[in-house]
This record gives sequence, C-alpha cells and structure tokens, in this order.
Amino acid sequence: MKNIPYARQWIKPEDIYSVKRALGAQYITQGPLVAVFERLVAAYCNAKYAVAVNSGTSALHIACLAAGLKEGDEGISSPITFAASTNCLLYCKAKPVFADILDGTACINPEDIKKKLNRRTRVIIPVHFAGHPCDMQEIACIAQKNNLFVIEDAAHALGAEYKGSKIGSSKYSDMTILSFHAVKHITTAEGGIALTNNKRLYERLKLFRNHGITKDPHFLGKDHGPWYYEMRELGFNYRLTDIQSALGISQLKKLDFFLKIRKGIVNEYNKAFSQCEEIKPLEERNYVRSAHHLYVLRFDFKKIKASKIDLFNEYRKKGIIVNLHYIPVYYHPYYKKLGFKKGVCPNAEKFYEEALTLPLFPKMKEREVIRVIGATKNIIKKFNRSKI
Repeated sequence: MKNIPYARQWIKPEDIYSVKRALGAQYITQGPLVAVFERLVAAYCNAKYAVAVNSGTSALHIACLAAGLKEGDEGISSPITFAASTNCLLYCKAKPVFADILDGTACINPEDIKKKLNRRTRVIIPVHFAGHPCDMQEIACIAQKNNLFVIEDAAHALGAEYKGSKIGSSKYSDMTILSFHAVKHITTAEGGIALTNNKRLYERLKLFRNHGITKDPHFLGKDHGPWYYEMRELGFNYRLTDIQSALGISQLKKLDFFLKIRKGIVNEYNKAFSQCEEIKPLEERNYVRSAHHLYVLRFDFKKIKASKIDLFNEYRKKGIIVNLHYIPVYYHPYYKKLGFKKGVCPNAEKFYEEALTLPLFPKMKEREVIRVIGATKNIIKKFNRSKI
C-alpha cells in the first residue's frame, strides 16, 4: 500500500506543455512571461501591482526592505509559522517579537499584538495560518493608530477571502506575499510574489528584486544612452524565470478547481471527526473563506492516553505521512541564541504540543481520504483500549 503524503503538487499535461513552450522561447530567465504571471496574479487577488520573485521567503525579504526596516527596528509576527516569516526581519537586522495565537484558528491574536507594541515597532506580519485569514481589520486599525506597516504573510492563503475581499488585495495592509512552493495552492516549483497597491512600494520591490538596479528613465534623470543603468540600492538576485512563470500561468487557471477539492476534503474530515471528543479541528470563522492549505487536528492526549510521538509513529506505520505545523519559531536553536525562551506565547506552545497535520491536497483520491479517516479513528481506539 502506497504512502499518503501530507501534501503533493498536481502537474497536469497542460502544465508540462506550457513549460516546454517556454523552454523553446527566446527568454528562459526573466522575460515577458514573468510580467504576464504578475498581471494575472494581481488581477486574481484584486491588487494593483505584483512583483514575482524566486521564493516566498524572498518576497518577505524585499517587502521588509521596501518598508525601510533597519537595525533597531522591531516587527511583530506569530510563532506558529515557518521561520521565514520572522527571518525576513533578521535579514534587515530588525528584531522579531512574537505575539500569541488565538486558540480556535491558530492565527495571531490582535490583543496580544497590542501588548507587544513599543516605540521600536515598525511592522506587523500576520500569518494566515493553514489558509485561514487573520482578523485583518483589527490588525489594520492597530497599525494605523501606531503608524506601522502591515505585511501579510499569505503563503498559505492564495484564494482565501476576508470579509468579502480576496487575500492579496492588500485592502488592510501595505503589502501581501504569496508562495508558489510545490505544496502550495499553485506551484512554480519554487517562487513567490509580493502584492501592493502602493506605487512607491512597488518600485522599491522591483528594485530590491534585481540587485537594486534600474534602467527606468524616470529614476535616472539625465539621458546617458540606451545602454545605461544604475544600482541605486543594495538589492538581490531574487528574480523568477520565464520557465517557472509559464508553469504558474498554467496552474493559476486551475486554482479555483483546486480550492474546491480542498474544501470538499475538509468537509469530509470535519464530518467524520465531529463526534470524536479526543480531537478538534481548527475553526473557520463566519467572516472568512479559508483556502484550506493545511488540515490540522489538535489531539487531547490525556483522553487518548498516548503521547504525540506514539500517534505520529502509528500514522507513519500505516503509511500516512502526517506532519507538524509548526514548531514555535523561537524554539529553534538560532532564536535561542538571540535570547528567546519558552513561555513567550502559551497558546502557541500548547498548540505545538497538541497539533498534527493530516494529508490534504487536490490530487488526493477519495479512497485515500477514507483511509486517513479510518486510520485516525482506529489509532485513537487502539490507544484507548491499550491503556484501559
């Protein structure tokens, strides 16, 4: 019996054909398809501008640079996320500050953001965990009162909506970043994008993506000739290729289809687990539409009478490759060296102790969904019986 991974990309023949066409074109690095991909993603998300880059991490980095973060500044984010959400602050020599999560959604708690503010705070980076949007209206209100930037980490949330607005529209933020990693809603293998409605930020994002170099006559002043360019900032080579953009363009056509499948699988899981008192799925608030990037269950190990490693290993024995999202960022050794200690965010730490991620991806077969449901129930029964 084959293993069921927690996530997997879905590459179809038309995706392969698009990439083959791009390989045969004049440009295979940063060419015209990058701009097409940017326009399509911006249009889908209802944003004015988009800057495609080689990863979601790069998108976070250039967003922080565009916001002008520097040494001595601080940024507030969630600890239940991939390390890139706060590493981007460290890249700018700014200091990460962690606000705790809400118990139901595992998204950042606006009330704890307020408690962590100080005169050095420059940016809030809310993470739309598992595809569920944070309370952006409340976060935007906090930012406006304190003259802060808001950069939405929407790596999990392409296709999600908050109070009728698409995530990525940056209605409640200065910039939004997306990821196109292989396990995300659509993939360019590796890739990301920064979205904004601010022309000045857009120009800075473009600059930092490409070594800080520009050929735009608007910025160059004197006409030195058609060959002329200038390096105006210390930027990076974060460019996306035309090959990757071709894949992204093809994948984007299937995004709504992928989202529909994800929602259907989540509905099956929720229905099947609704009567299991030992487990609890994440909540979906009535003012959002989640993109359902992950399906996370919280296990009551006292009721199950087993440890987390017991369950993890039992799933793996059954060929179900569960995962864990996430180890609190400040648990990592590098962050400990910076002085972070346990106890900063009690809800996040409790979440880490209880959470496991079940398989969820569009290519998942119905029999695989049934197999995951059956295995979950059987594992719980097994440990309950063995400890009586």
